Amino acid sequence: MIPYHRLIGFTGIALFGVAPVTMAQTKVQSMTISPAPIMSRWEKQLTPENAWREYPRPQLVRRQWQNLNGLWEYAITAKTAPAPVTFSGQILVPFAVESTVSKVTKPLLPDQRLWYRRAVSVPRDWSGQRVLLHFGAVDYECSLWVNGGLVGSHTGGSDAFTFDVTDYLKDGQNQLLLGVTDPTSTGEQPRGKQLMNPNGIWYTPVSGIWQTVWMEPVPKRQYIEEVRLTPELDSGRVRAEVLLNQPADNATTAIRLTAMEGNQSVATTLVRSGTVAYLTIPNAKLWSPDQPFLYDLKAELVTVTDPFGDTPRNKRPRQDEAIRSAYAKATVAGTALDVVTSYFAMRKISAGPGPVANQPVLLLNNKFVFQNGPLDQGWWPGSLLTPPSDAAMTFEIDFLKKSGFNMLRKHIKVEPDRYYYLCDKLGMLVWQDMPSGFLEGQNEAPGDQSEPLRRSKGKEQFELELRRMMNQLHSHPSIVTWVVHNEGWGQYDNERLAAWVKGLDPSRVVNAASGWNDRGAGDFYDIHTYEEEPRSPAPKTNRVVVIGEFGGIGWPVQGHLWNPNMRNWGYQTYHSAEEVLKAYRKKYAKIVEYYQKGALSAAVYTQTTDVEGEVNGLLTYDREVIKIPVETLQQIHAPLFK
Repeated sequence: MIPYHRLIGFTGIALFGVAPVTMAQTKVQSMTISPAPIMSRWEKQLTPENAWREYPRPQLVRRQWQNLNGLWEYAITAKTAPAPVTFSGQILVPFAVESTVSKVTKPLLPDQRLWYRRAVSVPRDWSGQRVLLHFGAVDYECSLWVNGGLVGSHTGGSDAFTFDVTDYLKDGQNQLLLGVTDPTSTGEQPRGKQLMNPNGIWYTPVSGIWQTVWMEPVPKRQYIEEVRLTPELDSGRVRAEVLLNQPADNATTAIRLTAMEGNQSVATTLVRSGTVAYLTIPNAKLWSPDQPFLYDLKAELVTVTDPFGDTPRNKRPRQDEAIRSAYAKATVAGTALDVVTSYFAMRKISAGPGPVANQPVLLLNNKFVFQNGPLDQGWWPGSLLTPPSDAAMTFEIDFLKKSGFNMLRKHIKVEPDRYYYLCDKLGMLVWQDMPSGFLEGQNEAPGDQSEPLRRSKGKEQFELELRRMMNQLHSHPSIVTWVVHNEGWGQYDNERLAAWVKGLDPSRVVNAASGWNDRGAGDFYDIHTYEEEPRSPAPKTNRVVVIGEFGGIGWPVQGHLWNPNMRNWGYQTYHSAEEVLKAYRKKYAKIVEYYQKGALSAAVYTQTTDVEGEVNGLLTYDREVIKIPVETLQQIHAPLFK
């Protein structure tokens, strides 16, 4: 999304009197945040008892767990101050301290620390097991104390992390204490669209816990820590990597995998722990937006009799197939030591020949399927970056599906894991952006021939968080594209990073740079075009061509504005349903033309909802007004799927 201070002088893009915005960094002395003047119906329904009660990790499920969302104590102190003795009040977790639904609605300044405290009790039937404390995401740096003992620290605003708190627990009640700092836009860390002085396309900061906090028991010695699933459609199998918390240095620890279609087993295998498993899926049902079929998977940590008996280790076979064959026939002894359930889909995303000679296209399951989606920023008026509920997320995805969208571009934000589960389940392709982060002077302008230098520690953190995002979201079939950089926002080493991402995950396509300065990297040539009639990307013989952002039709709907007193803007702004519909038809007529004549592979319309001062959404920020009827949207989009 193009910030207005970068649009000045662009041919064909009207500013309509909007004052330029800036991300210039200044020393933050103070900041006030007002309660949201509008909220969605789901935000209004939130209580401490119903806030994010669902199991938070659908691709690695255990039977026992404890949800720790709800009311915690909070305090805000100077960053240099010791832990507080008295606390200021209560905060509703998992919502950021700045949000209205958190019941605090206060900023966290860069020189301050936010403290959380609550008591927890461990269920008696967890006795004899290790206890893991999970955080879905905390923005940005945090340290955890349990009963006064420092357990550990974490840095990174969008990724899940875990502490083993077993050795710090006692019988009865235990005290959790979490301290959080967040530089927001005074640092160059990945943060997406957060700004200490929100304006234009930059939004209210988000600090502290903003995704589910929960505990679970696991076996004392070894347990399943990760299940990584990769469909290999052309060979009719799924690759499964089941990783334990520590490697098993013996021949009797194994993993049993069972793929299920409903209650029916369709494939099963047994492999030695620490090795790759393959499940061949007979007559595989393919996953697509039209038919999002999911297979269930059970992974068990088991003990087997040594398949090689008394054969000395140095005389055992070394060939993978020989080892795999031996373990597949091994005998399981006793009951499983650990059991988790997951799911997967058989789907393939790739680039290949299309209807226009020498112009590659995006292929889904080896067929050209146009990808039509909105820019989806995932912000909410009362809860900011945290969606209010499963029902709220389902409403949005369902609205988009019914409107004739089969894809969305998740714009420089990582959602809670359950969001991607719903995309998997409902059938929505996802382009996943890496959240950007930079300081002024580390970003590019359109047309720049070189990339600004980035400090080593800034690059290290960006790449660490990029890899974490890819690792944690790897098994979601809905995610088909990784977007490395957006519009020169902190863009650096773009060619290297695109190749690195492709090397880490060759099962997906890579959009190296969405908009602005193309470096010839990745699988995409992606332009942004906010003119009244979108431009067509130039053809490329070695990459697919897409329009990564267009649209931006603004309509400030009275009674549904974030701030009625501010200039609510769109890239073009209108004031009636008739004008908006006419402009939308005009833009999409060009998209259809480019698809039919130039093999355009995808288009991303800005955007799903209004966001704070932006009013170019298909929905108002409170999700109460659909600006163009669903049936009309579907009719406009229909030619893209013929």
